[in-house]
Amino acid sequence: MAEKKEKEISVEAKLRALFDLQLVKSEIDKIKTLRGELPLEVQDLEDEIEGLRTRVSNLEREIAEANSNVESRKLEIEENKSAIGKYSEQQNNVKNNREYENLAKEIEYQQLNVQLCEKKIKEFQQVAKDKREDLERTKQLIEGRTMDLNQKKEELEAIVSETKQQEEKLREEAKNHEALIEPRYLNAFDKIRKNARNGLAVVRVLRNACGGCFNQIPPQRRIDIAQRNKVIVCEYCGRIMVDLDLGNEEVKKTGYGTFAECAEEKAPVTKGKKKAASKE
Repeated sequence: MAEKKEKEISVEAKLRALFDLQLVKSEIDKIKTLRGELPLEVQDLEDEIEGLRTRVSNLEREIAEANSNVESRKLEIEENKSAIGKYSEQQNNVKNNREYENLAKEIEYQQLNVQLCEKKIKEFQQVAKDKREDLERTKQLIEGRTMDLNQKKEELEAIVSETKQQEEKLREEAKNHEALIEPRYLNAFDKIRKNARNGLAVVRVLRNACGGCFNQIPPQRRIDIAQRNKVIVCEYCGRIMVDLDLGNEEVKKTGYGTFAECAEEKAPVTKGKKKAASKE
């Protein structure tokens, strides 16, 4: 039954279905364009905020480490001072100059350790201060980015809400057109759209040229396209081509098709192509 139905569909009907499908898909592309970069901006902001939160965790850990090092050095100073006091008492009970000099060296060593620890304490305290300032800036940045994110989400939700019904209607129309098109043509259609920058897989013949890449089409090939007896693709860009009249009829019928407006006026013609056109 399905095979019989497929045979009953003329090539012209398939071409119209393909062109209508392109018109509908282009309308869906417009909706996505209306949303613009918002989805990507939302994702980027979410990723940035996540990275900033990780930075906050790292800064808090580094501040805790710096404070811990300060406390360790303070304990070390207390131990050094205790040792200095002990060695000073021992100096009062020495029996010879050699013992006194050795104790003096130990006291000097402990004093140097105290100075070193005091220097390290200042360094760790400065590190902690710098990290705290960085932490405060990062938290403020998170707050600002979170506000931006909420705003972008609201904008995106508003656009999605406004266009949701229209997009659903267009997708339903696309399914109706796809039902008239053979799977092999649908697969080719999707593949071409994916690789085309403007998303056009089906184009009209404009000024004797492909409406997609604007390369000139040989006369006999234009005649074949106009007869609508077979599906013909551009030998340069691979897009499916339909004659201008068929395309314009479908544009008027559907009310879509702004993607091709003025394309005929914009189609570039090289010197070689001009000569070829004049000979024709």
